[in-house]
Amino acid sequence: MARNRNLFKLHVNLMLDRLQLMEPGESLGSEAELAEALSVSRTTVRAVLAHLAEAGILDWDGREKVLCRLPEAADWFEESETLSHQALVESQFLDWVLRGDPRPNTVLSEAGLARRFGVNVASVREFLIRFEPFGLIEKQPNRHWVLKGFTRGFAEEMFTVREMFERKALSGMMRVCGPEGERAGELQELLLAHQSLAAGPDEGLDAFPQLDAQFHQLLCACSGNRFIIDFSRTISIIVHFHYRWNKRDEQHRNRAAISEHMAIIEAVQAGDGVRAQAALDAHLATARRTLMASVIWPEDSGAT
Repeated sequence: MARNRNLFKLHVNLMLDRLQLMEPGESLGSEAELAEALSVSRTTVRAVLAHLAEAGILDWDGREKVLCRLPEAADWFEESETLSHQALVESQFLDWVLRGDPRPNTVLSEAGLARRFGVNVASVREFLIRFEPFGLIEKQPNRHWVLKGFTRGFAEEMFTVREMFERKALSGMMRVCGPEGERAGELQELLLAHQSLAAGPDEGLDAFPQLDAQFHQLLCACSGNRFIIDFSRTISIIVHFHYRWNKRDEQHRNRAAISEHMAIIEAVQAGDGVRAQAALDAHLATARRTLMASVIWPEDSGAT
């Protein structure tokens, strides 16, 4: 729900950007034209128009939509309240991977994903291109892509980088999420979410992959390093896509990872850097073993 609200605010801001180039008394055009300009559905356009009409920015009477006044600075939502197109695609693509359970060799359509995520095709294409060098997604003719996989060697290389980055990021987490840290509240929320899953039934563990992504993205965000942060977003999707390939012992793996996350979080909250480092090292070792055991590697199966 929060993501959908952020998306709505983003579209309001985009419409305001468009309106500030107009003159009071000028017509906005049809809903179809506005929907095409913003790369959204007519339903979304109508929600945006209703918001702007209520704010007194435009007069909306049936098909007539007239600008009453130019937007003011207070009309725009804060950037922190919105998601960029790329952030939106990334968030929804990860959610689709985790909940939709796409299988290897699933064909992806740029237009289909754009409709699903409520963004333009260019944003989807830009996002998918990021994964092409990793071997997760392969470009096909006619704006189609195929979810593939990667080799055992690539996975080993990826984890070597992940371990370096996350160990480096831990010092930042100790600083900003530890006692009196400015992001301590975020870490506490994650701890409560982990405790809730740990105390709940096995059926609720399907929610863990999303929580796992949130934990590791917060860890990397605490580094303050843009390269580490960008890497963490990409790796979340690659890792969780491949975890979905093999359901064997999934619930056991999730419970073990929850426990390991909690050990890291509690050490950070206690300000115990030595214990936090040991807990992170143990978790990274488990994560490496889990991925390597969860994937049917192309070189083992004879696939090309």
